[in-house]
Parts: sequence; structure tokens; C-alpha cells
Amino acid sequence: MSESSTPEAVISMRAGTAALGGRPVLRGVDLTVRRGEVVALLGANGSGKSTAVRSVIGQVPLTGGGVELFGTPLRRFRQWARVGYVPQRTTAAGGVPATIHEVVSSGRLSRTKLRLPRGADREAVDRAIELVGLTDRAKDSVDALSGGQHQRVLIARALAAAPELLIMDEPMAGVDLASQEILAATLRAQVAAGTTVLLVLHELGPLEPLIDRAVVLRDGCVLHDGPPPKAVGQHALPGHDHVHPHAASEPVRTGLLS
Repeated sequence: MSESSTPEAVISMRAGTAALGGRPVLRGVDLTVRRGEVVALLGANGSGKSTAVRSVIGQVPLTGGGVELFGTPLRRFRQWARVGYVPQRTTAAGGVPATIHEVVSSGRLSRTKLRLPRGADREAVDRAIELVGLTDRAKDSVDALSGGQHQRVLIARALAAAPELLIMDEPMAGVDLASQEILAATLRAQVAAGTTVLLVLHELGPLEPLIDRAVVLRDGCVLHDGPPPKAVGQHALPGHDHVHPHAASEPVRTGLLS
């Protein structure tokens, strides 16, 4: 593919280094996500996956290297309505009583600023709630939801702003199989609509068919950047929670690549 026909880089991290509590977590990470790609960031616990995505959106400052979003250096980037971020699962309302509709509506704030919501805003919120299969629960308090439903609300909140780039940190962690299938279908719809996606995953699971490229981190360094590794055996099952250690001599053969 010629350079002129290569899709633009939506995310570009070059030689990114970062530390948490004085401990190096990223050690020279290069990460590029081009328009329309679905990229999975894989690795064992502590490999730097979440720190990498939080550095991309400025939550964790880099100590070296740099990040650009849509071709703009992060320090100058202001178009946050173009970016949807789903953090690792937390309480959707942050302890404040709120309905699903209210929480998802907060996702439009980057677009509405201080103006009153318009019909298009309400339609976008309703559409996002429908995408994650919670239309019949829209007026329910988020306090009444299961863990998987909480996660679906967080994703709907990100989708409400119709972002061009969707960043999701462990969207399948601790989520029941029914919700996993709904989330996979939701993501398929976003990808079909042209959304660029960066996913932090513990293993590929039901999202495997959507992944264009995998970037595998180990100890804060990029171990692999290319085709997604093929998961085998029980590691490929959506419900498998990979917590057991592997021997150092064991071949790398799972989506975890520990």
C-alpha cells in the first residue's frame, strides 16, 4: 500500500515511557492505530496495558516520548467529542443515584457544552441505550444493575457522543456471557459504521473475529505487533478467567501471551 493511500493514524504513540509511583511501567512503547482499525492491546496483568491507554488520553502523563490524536499532539488536542473512553468497570453513577438514561446522557456533554439538549442529543442517547440492549431499563437506577449491565451502561455513555475513536479498557472483565455477546454485537455495529477501536483485553474471547491487529505488551515493552495470536483450548472460551501462572518454559500460545 502506498503511503498516500495508508489511512491516517488516529493514535500515534512514539517511544512512550511512563511510571507509576516511581516504578517504570511503559518502557519505550510504539503504538499506532489507523482510521478504521480495531486493535487489541494484550498482555499479562502488570504488563502496562491500562497505563498505555490512559497515557493515550492524558490520564497518565508520559515521562518520555509523545502521543498524537488525529495528528495533533496530545497537549494541544481539544476535540474530545471525537474520543469515547470506557474505563475498567466501575460504578456507573459514581455513588450518585442516577438512572441509566441520566448516566448515558452525560456522555453527550462533550458535544452539548453549556447548551440545552436538542432532539438529536436525545435521539443519540436513546440509540446508544438501544445498542447495548437496555431500552426497557432506561428509567431504572443504575444501582439496580448487574455487573454486566453496568458495563453496558458505561459503553452506551461513550457511544452517546458518536465518537470516531472508541477506547475500551477490559470491557469483558467480569461480565456474564449474555452481556459479552451483547457487547460483541454492539462493537460489531460500531466497527461497521467506521469507528476506530482500541481495546485492552485479557484474552480475545468473543471479540476475536473483530480484531485486525494485536499489540502485545510484556513488562512495558511491545513484544508483538501484528496478526492476533490464535487462542487455543480453554483460554479461548469467553468465560475463562486466566489467573493461573505459566511455567517460564511453556510456549506462548494463548490470547493472553503471558
